[in-house]
Amino acid sequence: MTEHSEKQTVPVHIAIVMDGNGRWAQARGLPRVAGHVAGVGVVRRTVAYCARKGVRALTAFAFSSENWNRPEKEVSSLQKLFLRSLKKETKELNASNVRMRFIGDFSRFSEAMQNEIAKAIELTQHNTGLTFVLAFNYGGRWDIFQAAQRFAQRATQENLDITQLEEKDFSCYLSSADLPEPDFFIRTSGECRISNFLLWQIAYAELYFCNVLWPDFSEKELDEAFRAYSQRDRRFGKV
Repeated sequence: MTEHSEKQTVPVHIAIVMDGNGRWAQARGLPRVAGHVAGVGVVRRTVAYCARKGVRALTAFAFSSENWNRPEKEVSSLQKLFLRSLKKETKELNASNVRMRFIGDFSRFSEAMQNEIAKAIELTQHNTGLTFVLAFNYGGRWDIFQAAQRFAQRATQENLDITQLEEKDFSCYLSSADLPEPDFFIRTSGECRISNFLLWQIAYAELYFCNVLWPDFSEKELDEAFRAYSQRDRRFGKV
């Protein structure tokens, strides 16, 4: 069944955990980084698919704050892959009217990596199509904590009465505050965990887990995910 054969409810904002690259490579007798390289092509196709379907935002978990605990060689290879991919893909994404955003703590990345991130943001900032968000050195707890720090600093400096403040006064300090909250969360590879990703933001997201490893996640799999989303009854606590 193709994506055009039935009417679907399209998510506004998709959050996706691209899991299974290492296992995909190891199953083929390849180094783990080969799976990450293969996964880049899937990211490209996923962005194009979501843009074509009318999704407004796609946030991909590229590197978590916990990923620094992986073997040093793999972490180093990932950093090089990120830098190379940013240099290669940004121009094409810009040509496709995609706006690029990044969330996370970039202080541990190289100066070259931070420069490429800044260039990508500047180049695509006026684009009006899909907003593609890459989460680099990101963790949901980190996001909430840094928001709490900034919120507390403002409350102290302005001598605010915290009993009069509302949830929205806090949530505006989250790293993705300028975007609608994700309504659809996808994780590949059969793992059924959130893994510290957008903890505040996905409070009411529909969760979708599939067994396919990320390098094998095709448009057919995306079609299936979208069909599943269309069948969900989103009540937000109501009857």
